[in-house]
Amino acid sequence: MFFVDTLEFEGLGNRSHLAGGPGAAVVIDPPRDVDQVIAAAARRGVRIAFVAETHVHNDYVTGGLELARVTGARYLVPAGARVSFARVPVADGDTVPLDEGLALRAIATPGHTPHHTSYVLTDGGRGVAAFTGGSLLIGTVGRPDLVEPRLTEELARAQYASAHRLADELDDEVPVLPTHGFGSFCSSSQAEGDTTTIGQERRTNDALTLDVDTFVARMLDGLDDVPAYYAHMGPANAAGPAPVDLTPPGRADAEEIASRLAAGEWVVDLRSRMAFAGGHVAGSVNFEGDGKLATYLAWLIPWGKPVTLLADTPERIADAQRELARVGIDRPAAAATGDPAGWVRAGERLASFPRARFADLAGVRERGDDVVVLDVRRDSERAGGHIDGSVHIPVHELHGRLGDVPPGTVWVHCAGGMRAAIAASLLDAAGRDVVAVDDGFDAAADAGLPLISG
Repeated sequence: MFFVDTLEFEGLGNRSHLAGGPGAAVVIDPPRDVDQVIAAAARRGVRIAFVAETHVHNDYVTGGLELARVTGARYLVPAGARVSFARVPVADGDTVPLDEGLALRAIATPGHTPHHTSYVLTDGGRGVAAFTGGSLLIGTVGRPDLVEPRLTEELARAQYASAHRLADELDDEVPVLPTHGFGSFCSSSQAEGDTTTIGQERRTNDALTLDVDTFVARMLDGLDDVPAYYAHMGPANAAGPAPVDLTPPGRADAEEIASRLAAGEWVVDLRSRMAFAGGHVAGSVNFEGDGKLATYLAWLIPWGKPVTLLADTPERIADAQRELARVGIDRPAAAATGDPAGWVRAGERLASFPRARFADLAGVRERGDDVVVLDVRRDSERAGGHIDGSVHIPVHELHGRLGDVPPGTVWVHCAGGMRAAIAASLLDAAGRDVVAVDDGFDAAADAGLPLISG
């Protein structure tokens, strides 16, 4: 008998897996905060005997080294990965016994990185689950452009070959259990669905249905921007991350919040975009705790800049701290909770800005009001259609390009409202008059706004 438990991390679009038998288990690609992995093993009543990395990750800080240290597990890392710590190097075809009748077999699957390795859980010698990391994903594959630009096409072709190897060596009913692909920017394209099998991928995945040249050309043409913080993740993982510290940050009063803003530090308000627009500390920025906090804050903030967190509750601060630690933002400088009126000094007032719908934007344009329409979606999204006359600056570029926004009241939009709220807060902090369009982009056409494709 075997089991496979999946731990989901929606903010980063990743998953980790705990798999094994009655007595022992392996953890594949663990998160930085290993306490929840240990708790999952405890619920199963199993010993973590192995920790396995499919590759040196580019999108988050691994907890593998710490988890192996705490549990005494053997730490399996692909032999081709250049790391600075002791580990058990794993090569293609290596097999390690896991529990009675269960074993873990390594399959070299280069493409996402040159050293990428997938692991197959075998029961009595028969493959029963494939942990494919950033290789074969649900409906797609991991992107090949995160290591070195000169290797991108070579790795794209390797991804194709690796997908075919997995399909050739495994039965149709074997579940495919990737790490990436649930909103992660490590995925070469976004796919729908939560589960898949080798057979399903054989029928639907471009890597297994197209010829290699068509597949490579299509994948390379569809690659999106790489989050800036990715540049720091690989080196941190190769060096061996330090244990995470999730003790609560010190409490900031209104004076400290003001002084940190004056020093050029970032004060991040985790409340909903509706609450933020209605009243916030002038100069603070809004990254919703329920959104893709780690991805977008780590992408936009100058690396190493101190961050102070503001939220309704201590629980929201704790959740954000945990998520940010996964991408190397280890310790908030300070935090404050409760009523936002307590976050400003006596005599000071909270700032605010209006929210609107695309129908409201259509109305002001019909009246002839001279407004700036700022589209903060990614290039690939804008190519599918954009509002005539709009200015385009992707949200991850806006902090460095505030001077490129034309003068006037800025109506900022994205595809659904979350990124527009981030952008509106950045503009508001810079002293601009802003309106946050909190609406789905489909409503732009319904409102009669003229759209242009391409």
